[in-house]
Amino acid sequence: MANKSTFEQMKYEVAREVGVPLKQGYNGDLTSREAGKIGGTIVQKVFESYKGSK
Repeated sequence: MANKSTFEQMKYEVAREVGVPLKQGYNGDLTSREAGKIGGTIVQKVFESYKGSK
């Protein structure tokens, strides 16, 4: 299982990939769509890595 710092790093990498202006600290100004893009992409990557490890 990945630790918190690994997840944090992945979150910022994914945000850059999908073009969401994620910053450290408060991000309450993000839209639901932007936050969902980050979360959905992370889930997709985790699923793909799990699927690829079998």
